[in-house]
Amino acid sequence: MAAVKAGDLLYVTREASVQFIRPIRFRVIRVLDWITYDGWVWLDGYETNEKGDAVARRSIFVMKAGLRSAPAPAMVGQPGRKRAPSRRVTA
Repeated sequence: MAAVKAGDLLYVTREASVQFIRPIRFRVIRVLDWITYDGWVWLDGYETNEKGDAVARRSIFVMKAGLRSAPAPAMVGQPGRKRAPSRRVTA
C-alpha cells in the first residue's frame, strides 16, 4: 500500500499486527508522527462497521506493509426519486 493519509479506509488484519485476530475496517483521521520502529506507524481514526458507520475511536500501531485498502461500504437506503412520466399535451 502507498502512503497512508487522512480519509483512507483500511482493512486491518494480522498482517498489520498480531493484535488484530479479528480484522477491522478503519477510517484514518491522521497519521501520528511518533517515533516508531522502521516500517511501523501509529494511526488515529475510527473503527467502522460494514455500513461505514464509526463504532469506536482508536489509535492503532501497525506495520505499513500489512495494511490493505478496504472497499467502500455499500450504500444502503432509498434510491434516487423516480420521476413521473411527462404529460405532454399535443394539440
